[in-house]
Amino acid sequence: MGFRTVIIKNRAKLEFRLNSLIVRGDTEKKIYIGEINTLIIQSTAVSLTASLLNELTKNNVKVIFCDEKCNPTSELLPYYGAHNTSRRYKEQFLWDKEIKARIWRKIVQKKIEEQSSHLFDRGFIEQSEMLKEYALQVCDNDYTNREGHAAKVYFNCLLGIGNSRQGGGFVNGCLNYGYSVLLSAFNREITASGYLTQLGIWHDNEFNSFNLSCDLMEPFRVVVDRTALKIKEKDKEFKKKLANILNYKTYIGGKNTTFDLAIRQYARSVFQALGQNDEKLIVFPEKITEDEL
Repeated sequence: MGFRTVIIKNRAKLEFRLNSLIVRGDTEKKIYIGEINTLIIQSTAVSLTASLLNELTKNNVKVIFCDEKCNPTSELLPYYGAHNTSRRYKEQFLWDKEIKARIWRKIVQKKIEEQSSHLFDRGFIEQSEMLKEYALQVCDNDYTNREGHAAKVYFNCLLGIGNSRQGGGFVNGCLNYGYSVLLSAFNREITASGYLTQLGIWHDNEFNSFNLSCDLMEPFRVVVDRTALKIKEKDKEFKKKLANILNYKTYIGGKNTTFDLAIRQYARSVFQALGQNDEKLIVFPEKITEDEL
């Protein structure tokens, strides 16, 4: 399992040689593919060989491509992430509606609890308590839309009343970039486990290829929020700092690990819960901090 996040910002040619990524720009650099977790291509002046893309896919390396504004636009995903993909697809189509409803309740509750904790840390005590109440009120499938009510309170505090997530600005740009990195991490884990990213638990948009990824990532958007709000507006390294969230230290299943590896364990616990009709099997990473292991 890789641990490096590699970002290519300038004109370069990337190729595969002797189990390594070769970056040929002003100088030539060599990085062992087994060490790479995520490869972000920020420049449109980068060319890659087909043999490199093939090896990156074999090694389950997340590859994210950006547009001319350095914003993520697409990623590389394998057709078959597991040896028993066909069976996993059949299982996914048969997931019970009731267990999906209970799991979505648990995911939304965790998300609102994390938002409440973030508001408390930023001094919004009254609003934090309000979100704690919302978390307790979440029902199966969140029919009363506690998630939406919580989001309104949460972003009014973070962005100011009158501003929205649909608006522009530096902070929203940071949030969008960070969410894209997080989404890509979940896409990889879902595909590697043999499931379809298109078929979600709650999200069901026919134009969204990542419905399931959007479901699973919800409790961890706050990790991006916390990081984005600490970045100064003129910081040219803001994308590198947001990409680095996957290296944050966390705790899950009685062990210290990186956030990226915890995402894998969490995602697999959700699939286990779906397969065994028991939402109690879900394990969430705790105490996600900016410290690196």
